[in-house]
Amino acid sequence: MNTTDENVAMCALNRIFGYHPSLALELIREAGSPLALFDGSFTQGRQHPELLGRLVPSELDWARKELEQVRKNGYRFLSLADEDYPSPLKECPDPPLGLYLNGTSAPAEIFGFRPMVAFVGTRDLSLYGKAWCEKLVKALSETRVQPCIVSGLALGADGVAHRTALSCGLPTIGVMATGIDKVYPYQHERLAMEVVRSPGSALVTDYPAGTSPLALNFMRRNRIIAGLSSAVVVVESKVKGGSLMTARYALEYSRDVYAVPGRLDDSRSAGCNSLIRTQMAQIVTSAEDLADALGMGGPRRHRAAGGSWVTDRPEDTPEERLRHALVRKYSAGSPLIPVALAVFRQRGIGIEELVQSLHRPYGDILAAVGTLEADGVVCTDFLRRCSLAPAWG
Repeated sequence: MNTTDENVAMCALNRIFGYHPSLALELIREAGSPLALFDGSFTQGRQHPELLGRLVPSELDWARKELEQVRKNGYRFLSLADEDYPSPLKECPDPPLGLYLNGTSAPAEIFGFRPMVAFVGTRDLSLYGKAWCEKLVKALSETRVQPCIVSGLALGADGVAHRTALSCGLPTIGVMATGIDKVYPYQHERLAMEVVRSPGSALVTDYPAGTSPLALNFMRRNRIIAGLSSAVVVVESKVKGGSLMTARYALEYSRDVYAVPGRLDDSRSAGCNSLIRTQMAQIVTSAEDLADALGMGGPRRHRAAGGSWVTDRPEDTPEERLRHALVRKYSAGSPLIPVALAVFRQRGIGIEELVQSLHRPYGDILAAVGTLEADGVVCTDFLRRCSLAPAWG
């Protein structure tokens, strides 16, 4: 079975078992491969007969058409078996069988270079909640290790978290409860496009193209937000809401959960106060304390291009110091940074090797190397082998 066949089978299984991914994984183990589930010989599974009855060749035909349309529209599909599939989700017992991705950066750049921190909260966000959401995200943009901000693209806390991240030079991931070709709510269509265009950022969903924003869909979206992130910060939440469900998923996945306390008589803070009271979440007492608790704080800071901050520490490795210097020159999330760091790790690396290592198109790598060379960061020889310039190496 080749990779294309496997992706087709996983795409079909993602549609069939979207709400039961752990069952699909169990069946794959029994059958030996995803494709073997569709050849008519698999009869061992007994749970959910309505789902097993859909393991027919016509589902593979649908998946082939789906993947072709996804490719034509400029999106990507990452199956659980793909090496670029985000590793934090692979750690979960029920990871999505596939993810649709809309972004200008390579998957490795989106998921592979930074820790991810989720910010969630009510759509009915108060001025207090908005101020603290902005303050906390900005504080994380000033830390030594700059994270990617994950949220659900909804009104309220989600939108504030995404916009603040973009304004501070942080990448952000919007997890959608719709197909990758739909944006909900419509008020966030412009924000969604800003996310797509921003380096290191993307829109993500496990729903097939064309899926509408049904109420049930948001549970799966919240599961992905929690699974992607190393920590979840709840800004404001009522006692019943998706934010508390995201927090519960995070605890199931052994992620850290933090909550911003609020007024006792404000229903929008009742959920956060409950998380703190029941010790399901750690209390957020200041932006600096949150950064320290996440292990991202640092004593010395320098203003970087684009308005973000980076920190140098004596114990930083040479690669970390180089990364800080590159961020100061190009801003956090620049697609030039992974290329320069790859050259640092392997002196004399060629263009083709960079393409394979970073999973980026040849033209993008060639353009990045040309820009780095013009800026005096990288030197190339007549065979286009790359090394850091003496001032940077």
